[in-house]
Amino acid sequence: MNRPFRVFIADDEYQSRLVIIKMLERYFPDIEVTGQAGSVDEAVAGITSLQPQLLFLDVRMNGETGFDILDRLPHTNFYVIFTTAYQEYAVKAFRYSALDYLVKPIDPKELQMAVQKAVNRCQETQVSAEQHATGQPTTRKFTDKIGVPTPEGLLFLAVQDIIYCQAQSNYTELFLVDGQKITSSYTLKSFEDLLSDQHFFRTHKSFLINLRHIDVYRKGDGGVVVMSNGREIEVARRNKTGFLNLFKV
Repeated sequence: MNRPFRVFIADDEYQSRLVIIKMLERYFPDIEVTGQAGSVDEAVAGITSLQPQLLFLDVRMNGETGFDILDRLPHTNFYVIFTTAYQEYAVKAFRYSALDYLVKPIDPKELQMAVQKAVNRCQETQVSAEQHATGQPTTRKFTDKIGVPTPEGLLFLAVQDIIYCQAQSNYTELFLVDGQKITSSYTLKSFEDLLSDQHFFRTHKSFLINLRHIDVYRKGDGGVVVMSNGREIEVARRNKTGFLNLFKV
């Protein structure tokens, strides 16, 4: 994106806004927090003026709600991540097309996943708009990189360089084309959600593979795929049909 990715935070507690700002500074230093508000009126005015791409929105705000903000805006051409201490509003939040719903105290890993999802979708939307403006066929743009949390910080990896991901308890190991193995605090399910639109497939409860890196498929009960680095990975029998349907086999 040519301009910095723009974020607005609406929460009636200053400390809650500060927590989000600090997390964004740590994990997404290129993101710009363009504004923040502690009331519904301030939020409506700020969002209208600043046109953010992502809104962090508290549910309860000084007797009003974050839903009141959305109801008062003529257009919601931004993504919304609700942040609240109250789980019971989740269903209503998703009726408002929320991108995500984070329960306070906010888990840094969940915030990273939610923000990365918003960034990815904005990139895809921008590419589609550019293709439409130039008369090019609109094709899906796949994300070039993803942010992967590691013990040292957030590591940005090229999606095409990931051969496969393997679950290790509550952690995930990523195997790359250059022979590196990266250990991340994301679960394999988190990577599956993040990469589901990026030509990745869950062949087995412990493996998520990059379809670009399959060299051979060997028939069997479920079968086995041989990846570009020589690793043989089982395809679970329950996943075999879905896997072969990807190739019209």
